[in-house]
Amino acid sequence: MSTNTYPEALRTTIKALSNENSYKSVCHHHYPDQPMPSMQVMEEIVDLVREIIFPGYFGGSPARPASIEYYIGVNVELLYEKLRQQIFAGLCFGCDDADRFEIAAGKKQAAEMAIQFISQLPEIRYLMSTDVEAAYLGDPAAKSRAEVIFCYPAIRAVTNYRIAHALLELGVPLIPRAISEMAHSETGIDIHPRAKIGHSFTIDHGTGVVIGATSIIGNHVKIYQGVTLGAKSFPLDENGNPIKGIPRHPIVEDNVVIYSQATILGRITIGANSVIGGNVWITSNVPPNSKVIQEKWRSTGFVGGDGI
Repeated sequence: MSTNTYPEALRTTIKALSNENSYKSVCHHHYPDQPMPSMQVMEEIVDLVREIIFPGYFGGSPARPASIEYYIGVNVELLYEKLRQQIFAGLCFGCDDADRFEIAAGKKQAAEMAIQFISQLPEIRYLMSTDVEAAYLGDPAAKSRAEVIFCYPAIRAVTNYRIAHALLELGVPLIPRAISEMAHSETGIDIHPRAKIGHSFTIDHGTGVVIGATSIIGNHVKIYQGVTLGAKSFPLDENGNPIKGIPRHPIVEDNVVIYSQATILGRITIGANSVIGGNVWITSNVPPNSKVIQEKWRSTGFVGGDGI
């Protein structure tokens, strides 16, 4: 159907949508030789990393000592190709001046970044093994570590976070945030890839957890569903725009437990070995070895019982 046969209302809509003032703030200009990142391929990359980190659990291939090196080798080679391409697409997407972007240099940089990331997989596997152990030991309902790896949404979300964080630390644009948002959409757990999280980290249940970009979390920290590590305010520049990149989220030291729906805001420190009770609101420092809980509220206007 040509535009000449469209009803007048459709022609009017097409003209409005084609107006540059309508689309310029939501349109991304790119060239045919500068590909866009693919969410589908990034999902394949995460699946490959998960398959490499946890051999035998994902991907359908049995992991046996006699064949493990071949099995890992095939997956690493495939990961390298997919990751190299997506990092290059991210570099294209993130360049300030597409006309001056050097294609050959960008491809070389993407290949180097992919190799650097893959070289970190042993460390990422170690960190994930501590996270699995923390989840297993911290949940009486967990029947085995295998159940934790295969089923728990927190492991899925933290895996995505550790992948995304490693890529972000290498300077890869866009791709880390996309990978973390995949887990956010799937599990309801929102961990910014810029956050710094130590080993033996676990999230029980998980839905509604928010961990902001400049959060720092130590080792052996456990948090429950609905916990927010957020910012109290956003300082503005002289033009009234938020100043980005400054530390504005909490520091949680080692061996801290934070129970469900706790809200912790601002650049404050939760001291080591502390317990933060559920549904509390914290905007100031908590000393080490503290316990923060809500006081009981007793009803005086209701006959027949104590309101808590």
